[in-house]
Amino acid sequence: TRRTRTRPWHPTRSARSVYRGFSFPRMDLDALSGFKDPIAALDEEDADKAAAAEEQDARAKAEIVHIRVQQRNGRKCITTVQGLNQDLDLKRILKVIKKQHCCNGTVVDADAEGKNMGEVLQLQGDQRANVNKFLVDNELHPADKIKIHGHG
Repeated sequence: TRRTRTRPWHPTRSARSVYRGFSFPRMDLDALSGFKDPIAALDEEDADKAAAAEEQDARAKAEIVHIRVQQRNGRKCITTVQGLNQDLDLKRILKVIKKQHCCNGTVVDADAEGKNMGEVLQLQGDQRANVNKFLVDNELHPADKIKIHGHG
């Protein structure tokens, strides 16, 4: 018996052999002109109201201060405070908190790290209750606009 030489499989060769002589129909672009966009039918007033509501929601979210605890390794953890007003002198606030609660800390510019969170306070240890009490007692932020995250 005579063996025929087989070629290794090639995707374009097999596709050409299957679709030989077949061409896809061209699309008529004029047929698309009858399409009407349902979103374009909205009134400009509704769009302005929606934009104003989104802007107000964004401002309300920006006013909330988030106090989080992040576990490092073992028993070590870091407390982060995000969302404080940028007009406040964060370094002076940090200096007072460090002195009152005997912990170390720093101000981190999270925008430089690509996180778009502004300046964030970092404190060593679980200082959530202490930071919350400090912000409320010194009237730096209202108590109902402070959100404490994390365990226990």
